[in-house]
Amino acid sequence: MTSTDTRSSTRRAVDELREMIFRGELGPGSSYLETELAETLGMSRTPVREAALTLEAQGLVEVRPRRGVRVLPVSPQDMSDIYDVLTELESLAAEKAAQQGYARHDLRVLANAIDDMDRALSEKDLKAWSAADDRFHRELVRLGRNKRIESIAAMMEDQVRRAKSITLHMRPFPARSNQDHRDVLGAIAAGNPVQARKIHRLHRAATREVLLGLLEKFRLRQL
Repeated sequence: MTSTDTRSSTRRAVDELREMIFRGELGPGSSYLETELAETLGMSRTPVREAALTLEAQGLVEVRPRRGVRVLPVSPQDMSDIYDVLTELESLAAEKAAQQGYARHDLRVLANAIDDMDRALSEKDLKAWSAADDRFHRELVRLGRNKRIESIAAMMEDQVRRAKSITLHMRPFPARSNQDHRDVLGAIAAGNPVQARKIHRLHRAATREVLLGLLEKFRLRQL
């Protein structure tokens, strides 16, 4: 296998293991040998080992020498802490994005994500809504043009995604979320950093309360 083949296999292993974690197929606190995961994915141990190290850096698993890979659980307190950090980082990114002087065409990914969120809600497709919501948040952070914020927010968002996937069909219908996103886009397009930061911060704080409320209501002690 060439180095290019190995990188390609490692990338596929990362993607597939991440999805298995988010779908709950690799449950919180569960442990697996590299050989087990390699057999499940139909590949050799080398790309699985590299993928596990990548996922460890992202805070999703713990690699334990000679004992395999353990999926790290996330508690409600962990989630509260993560949201505190993510709220501040994304709100800062929204502020910085509004300072860049973007033209409308520079913001088309944000606008398209909101359109997709609207369409998903009209079709009552919460999974599609969640995917579009994720795209909006990733693009918002990218538009802030701070690579360190991007890196940290990406790791935090992975943890939030686990909680979102579990609580997606428990939460109230997220129509307000779409309007919040549209208002943030409007503030960025208008070059209003104070408003962009304020709107997004309130949005993330409200989402945090909904999520933590669901974790408490359904007594979900680890994700």
